[in-house]
Amino acid sequence: MAMVSESVSVERDDSLTEYRRKRDFEKTPEPAGGQSPEPGARPRFVVQRHRARRLHYDVRFEIDGALASWAVPKGPTLDPSARRMAVHVEDHPIEYIDFEGVIPSGEYGGGDVIVWDTGEWEPHGTDDPAAAVANGELHAEVFGEKLRGRFVLVRREQDGSRNGKENWLLLHKKDDHAVQGWDPEEHPHSVLSGRTNDEVAVAPDKAWHSDRPAAEAAEVLRPEPVPGPSEDELAALDEFGRSGSWEIFGRRLKVTNLDKVLFPGRKGGKPITKREFLRYAATIAPVALPYLQGRALNLHRYPDGTEKKGFWHKQLPQHAPEWIARWDNPEADPGETTTYLVVDEPAALIWAANFGALEWHPWTSRTEAMHEPTYALIDLDPGPRTSWDELLTLARLHRTALEHLDVIARPKLTGSRGIQIWIPIEPGPSFDETRAWVEKVSRSVGAVVPELVSWKWEKSDRNGLARLDYTQNAINKTLVAPYSPRPSAGAPVSVPIEWDELEDEKLRSDTFTIRTVGDRLAERGDPFRALLGVRQQLPKLT
Repeated sequence: MAMVSESVSVERDDSLTEYRRKRDFEKTPEPAGGQSPEPGARPRFVVQRHRARRLHYDVRFEIDGALASWAVPKGPTLDPSARRMAVHVEDHPIEYIDFEGVIPSGEYGGGDVIVWDTGEWEPHGTDDPAAAVANGELHAEVFGEKLRGRFVLVRREQDGSRNGKENWLLLHKKDDHAVQGWDPEEHPHSVLSGRTNDEVAVAPDKAWHSDRPAAEAAEVLRPEPVPGPSEDELAALDEFGRSGSWEIFGRRLKVTNLDKVLFPGRKGGKPITKREFLRYAATIAPVALPYLQGRALNLHRYPDGTEKKGFWHKQLPQHAPEWIARWDNPEADPGETTTYLVVDEPAALIWAANFGALEWHPWTSRTEAMHEPTYALIDLDPGPRTSWDELLTLARLHRTALEHLDVIARPKLTGSRGIQIWIPIEPGPSFDETRAWVEKVSRSVGAVVPELVSWKWEKSDRNGLARLDYTQNAINKTLVAPYSPRPSAGAPVSVPIEWDELEDEKLRSDTFTIRTVGDRLAERGDPFRALLGVRQQLPKLT
């Protein structure tokens, strides 16, 4: 038995050679294999639901430092009466056992992958599973979240393969875990993320970049949210007098004028002090951070509160702490802003709030590619005569147009009177190209309801009608950030919404305030999070 095991181990190393041959690791930076299981640990298995040229399930068992793999078109089942065709494919490296994301189009196996099931397994009737595979019959006791009990893999054609692949049968024994009629397609969600293949394809957590070394190829597109402030940190703010030295998110900030009123209350409600505003900035910073990181930030400051005139502030002041991230604009002309604030950590947003920035307006391009926007923006700007119902009509028509174009987008309430639509795009198109695309879409929508829309530049020439403002798609033209307050009574907030909320009769653009956003997030989450990691190309318009 030991001699067989040794020879099979050599064969297993050779089988990874086939895996490597099919993948150019300069082009497709996938892990090339080589990890071994921890000594004494029970081996693992995984089933990945994989939509490549065809939908199939990849059933993989950890054996001798690799993943012995079968492609099962109809998927594994707990039904003992079912016999599934299983194609024995090349072994895969252990690193693939928890991969969930997208393999680039055009590469071997290109498509979306979810971890449909995973767990541990034990070989049955042998202490040498590699030899069992080589001999054409593997009995496996699996302990997964969906799959349980005894599975058997049996090779059908002993004399070789068709197109280099062996045809096997996969079946489940009639044991305590067997379920008659059990269909894997009725259980479509990932056991890691809870998402479906469609959801992963639209917004993958992971992407692989062919122009990077394999060790650096993985890009996290949808990072886990940063933890919010602790109760002790928030309590410390409440305990300060008019000022204090606040330790928050690992930074020490001097906060001042905490009892100053920044926003009047709504209809007899209590006004909002700087203390309450800073508390909001601290609690919302982890949620807002993905929409601010890596971007120059324009600040709308109201240091004396919203009842006095505010002003735009773009230049990062010299007294800003050294730890604050910043970006020097290499194209700044004399007299223009040279250094911008970049909110790359939660404490930086609190610093800006303490500096009197009541509104936050990030660029739509990132600092490393300032001429390549990552969002296309549709700004529905109501005129004095535009009713809320008319604005909703314009938003719904844009929704229909984008659905027809198969474009992923989400609407956002401005917190004032308008609605914006954010469309994530893969960097590459210029602002001119993005602006031209948005103009075509909006002009098509406007043609449906010409009585609601004016294309005049000057407000005085629009006869009180709405403007579909495609001109916001330009460098250093910004729209208010998700979850930024607006300078009005009650501190309304610009809040992302789901498309179906456009049908809510109670919805208004300034519905949510800094006092109510927390409850909304707890109830519905952040709709814009679905846009993170989406790298879509704008379709051509005729």
